[in-house]
Amino acid sequence: MAQDRPFNTAEMVSVLEWYRAAGVDLAVGEEPVNRFAQRAPVRPVAAVQAQDAAPAPHGAPLALPSAFLVDPAAARALAAGAQSLAELEAIVGAYDGCGLKLRATQLCFADGNPEAQIMLIGEAPGAEEDRQGKPFVGKSGQLLDRMLAAIGLDRTKVYIANTVPWRPPGNRTPTPEELAICLPFLHRQVELVAPKVILTLGGPAMQTVFSTSTGILKMRGRWSTVQMGNHGVEALPTLHPAYLLRNPAAKQQAWRDMLSLKQRIDTLGIS
Repeated sequence: MAQDRPFNTAEMVSVLEWYRAAGVDLAVGEEPVNRFAQRAPVRPVAAVQAQDAAPAPHGAPLALPSAFLVDPAAARALAAGAQSLAELEAIVGAYDGCGLKLRATQLCFADGNPEAQIMLIGEAPGAEEDRQGKPFVGKSGQLLDRMLAAIGLDRTKVYIANTVPWRPPGNRTPTPEELAICLPFLHRQVELVAPKVILTLGGPAMQTVFSTSTGILKMRGRWSTVQMGNHGVEALPTLHPAYLLRNPAAKQQAWRDMLSLKQRIDTLGIS
């Protein structure tokens, strides 16, 4: 049996990277802690009201109450104030109401052509997307590029976004609360791009855009009109490239969806 020894620097970095990829973001002590026996300090209501009512110093940014930051209605108000995609990206980048931001490396807002008439919506950034700050740049993105090229498209002809702009720890599926917080920003993104068609990639993105709990295998390949904010648009759900990498036999279904997208593009006269 190998004798225990201290990790060297390279090994410690590898372990930390593994922990980060798995979503570990909190160090704990050697002794167990009874959290049920602990009580959070309770601030007097008057003190909270006084702090919320106190004006900020001249020139200082406005400090919003924490309850405001996690309210989807507040996110809708912020999103509605964006008059351009650049303004919306700045608003989302400064927004602290979604816990995913605390664990992500950087914002992953969008990629492609903001004037495109075709919009692609995925689920959430992965590890490589988190590093580069762009959606679909890892292995899934490389497959997506090949799928687009097969019907004469590339990233200069489409606009790509995700349902949430920050990577969930361990690449897990975003929670309903995280989706609800970020949905107003996605709606405003769609309104500002105003695409003629949307292609959703994978089950979670399809369920968010189509407001359904139906599984992707039942919904894929079926066109529907969806309402994203104030913008109504035809949308087609298809399988996520990551799923296709794990299940190569499903590429035949995805290919039929891409041909359907190509046919709709030709019918609508999208260049």
